[in-house]
Amino acid sequence: MKHHISATQATFSPQCYKSFTGALGAFFEQECPQLGGLRTRQVLVKCINDMVLKFFPETNHMKPGQIIWTTVHKDEKGSYGKSMENTELTNVVLDLIQPQDAAERAEGKKLREIKKEAVARMCRQSFEQGGCMTNAELAIILKISPATVGKYIAEVETETQTVLPRRGTIHDMGPSLTHKKIIINKLFIEQKTVQQVSRETYHSVRAIERYIVTFKQILLCRQKGMTTEEIAFSVRKTVRLVKEYEKIIDEYRDRNYILARLLNLEIGIETAMEKIINSMS
Repeated sequence: MKHHISATQATFSPQCYKSFTGALGAFFEQECPQLGGLRTRQVLVKCINDMVLKFFPETNHMKPGQIIWTTVHKDEKGSYGKSMENTELTNVVLDLIQPQDAAERAEGKKLREIKKEAVARMCRQSFEQGGCMTNAELAIILKISPATVGKYIAEVETETQTVLPRRGTIHDMGPSLTHKKIIINKLFIEQKTVQQVSRETYHSVRAIERYIVTFKQILLCRQKGMTTEEIAFSVRKTVRLVKEYEKIIDEYRDRNYILARLLNLEIGIETAMEKIINSMS
């Protein structure tokens, strides 16, 4: 049966195809009829259009020196063997170059210091926008090696006694003695609460609790005179990880901290009211 269309439909319906989604839908209809009917094509077109908007956002308001970078979402849960294809990504806008960089270079500031500041800045900017950078990503952007990025991060964290938010710390992936030292120090020496340390180091409360348990387990084993290999077997951790904690324990001993007191220290947990007050401060 032949369907009659109104003059209005005849006039304006073709305009629906004068867009990316319209053209894409027409392309699937003509070139890929095996995909299915109209509803199937509409779902596919919407998904592709959403991806285009996500990965190619408007740049009208970007400043000179800024770049758009696609990275892993900070809320993505990392796991062994998980491929990037199954990992949630997000776009962030980073200040690769700041207006004062040229002036500072003219005044004799070393390029190394400028790049070190850029590493810290981009880690924080990415996290604030819902992403978390890796050393490899920062190395690509700054045209340096991942090892050099790691050195810059370690220096910044040591100098400021803060943890830079990046994938290795946010998702607790990979070795990083510096951030372990900072977390343990905040918990056992500064005696901050679990929630305070969580906020200050971009770690989940569960991750902070794991640090407490692991540190106390390894400290107890050391107090009993066990070897590194025996401790690793007993606490079910790698020898490398045990050695990192042992290095922290040895530093505390050399600084004349009473290890038995640290072992028996009860780490505080914020009450609901304290959490509200601390979040406002």
